[in-house]
Amino acid sequence: MTEFHDLYAHIRAQVLAALQQVAPSLPDALLSKIEVTPAREPGQGDMASNVALVAAKAARQAPPKLATALVSKLQETPEIESVEAAGPGFVNMRLRPEAFRALLPVILRDGTAYGDSRIGAGAAVNVEYVSANPTGPMHIGHCRGAVVGDALANLLAKAGYSVTKEFYINDAGAQVAALAWAAYWRYLQAIGTPLSEEEFAKQVPGGLQYRGDYLIPVGEALAARYGESLAVDRRPAPPEGWFDTVREFAVAEMMRGIREDLDLLGVRQEAFVSERALVEAGAVDAAIERLGAAGLIYEGVLEPPKGKLPDDWEARPQTLFRAAEFGDDTDRPLRKSDGSNTYFANDIAYHAGKIARGAQVLIDIWGADHGGYVKRMQAAVRALAPDAILEIVLCQIVHVVRGGQPVRMSKRAGTYITLRDLLEEVGRDAVRFTMLTRKADAQMEFDLDQVVAQTRENPVFYVQYAHARCRSVLRLAAEMFGAEVVSDVGLAGAALDTLQAEPELAVLRRLAHWPRLAQAAALAREPHRIAFFLYDLASDFHILWNRGKDDSTLRFLQPDRLAETLARLALVAATAVVIRSGLSVMGVEPAEELR
Repeated sequence: MTEFHDLYAHIRAQVLAALQQVAPSLPDALLSKIEVTPAREPGQGDMASNVALVAAKAARQAPPKLATALVSKLQETPEIESVEAAGPGFVNMRLRPEAFRALLPVILRDGTAYGDSRIGAGAAVNVEYVSANPTGPMHIGHCRGAVVGDALANLLAKAGYSVTKEFYINDAGAQVAALAWAAYWRYLQAIGTPLSEEEFAKQVPGGLQYRGDYLIPVGEALAARYGESLAVDRRPAPPEGWFDTVREFAVAEMMRGIREDLDLLGVRQEAFVSERALVEAGAVDAAIERLGAAGLIYEGVLEPPKGKLPDDWEARPQTLFRAAEFGDDTDRPLRKSDGSNTYFANDIAYHAGKIARGAQVLIDIWGADHGGYVKRMQAAVRALAPDAILEIVLCQIVHVVRGGQPVRMSKRAGTYITLRDLLEEVGRDAVRFTMLTRKADAQMEFDLDQVVAQTRENPVFYVQYAHARCRSVLRLAAEMFGAEVVSDVGLAGAALDTLQAEPELAVLRRLAHWPRLAQAAALAREPHRIAFFLYDLASDFHILWNRGKDDSTLRFLQPDRLAETLARLALVAATAVVIRSGLSVMGVEPAEELR
């Protein structure tokens, strides 16, 4: 049997070849809609295709008739054992067991690269995620976006895209100004000022916003570096004397902490872009001028929106972008009536910079509370570069519970659960895997009890346990037969005809699905699909393991039946490879053993 790296892609190619014989010269756009998927029910075979339903109209045949004609052609395919027309026009196929068995040497030779594809064709993709305001520690909300963004970037790289992982530092605007005042308050404390918190807060524009203990070390570090030079008579000084220095120092300290937290989470981004640097370099003015040159800017007054007024609405003339021409609900202000830029203008400049750096696809991971910002940002990107694509993935909030009750807030942050709290509680792998067990736009509960439970209901444990079982079998086999014999390279040459039992074939079918699943998840921008696939693969493997306990003929290690043993070891090793491949996308380390 011929070896294939993607069995589903091969069978789809056979379906298209059969269609070409029955109905030649169909358009490529139609052919691209033809799928070969896992059969929904075991009785329907191994794979099913929608080919007759998709092609019937163009082929000028009724779907059942076209399906029947395709069946006669597909019966000649060596990998197909039986094929039949079903329902309104589906084609169901049952494959020969050897077609699945032929995957094992491919998996063992490819290693974790099994499932890699070229569907991305090297297209440059910029995935921007986290981009937390540098005003405090990373919290649980940032965590979900960080994991989703990182896993999606890994998934796209596996699918053949050229990926850049990026963090946008929101270090301009009112929130960073508030951070500077709060850091200055901690600095005055560090040098021994007698001013109370209440007295200081009265002198801060907008009040003292950040009061968490995490700024105490920042104030102490400022005192260590600058002594009392930033204070006037040990009292609050006007911003001219200290503001820029404290702001830059505080942002740098916050970003250092954020990077440390991200590193603990296993997130390492290549690019960090400063909003303030863009503003100071004139990038925002340049972007506005670019839109103006295209006739997309005008001075006007927006009608007041119904309901709650947005922050950027004014009843006075503003510099407006013709966003409605590019799919937005209304035009949007770029400059306020006082001449200052809006946040939206800064964001336009930032995305223009991504495009200038060569990004063809821009993917932003945002919190669900930014949903109302999607249309305007996509409109801006369309105006800047019609060929560029901006996609937004929205992440819903996460509720942390223990014993069915919400977990109290962090003492250090003062108002929320920090990422570091969570990592110290359950560990990086549990955090990353659990964050990917729900679709990003679905709300989720992070149950601290469940993620450490050693039960089937805990997907983290269930998948890790499957890998640990695979590794324990292979370690024992290495002691019995020698490490070289049971290495992936050694097992790639094993005879596999003895893999005939249904639980063994179930694992093989699941392994065959991995390349297709990885591609589909990448195209849909849904890394949570990997977690579901790994859980199903683990389930198939645990069933096979348990059957071996009940039926001695299905046990993995049988020294008196070497051929059967090596075949099953090849299956075990391939299962471990695919679990590692999936976990690598998720950024999770596979467990070698569990206790």
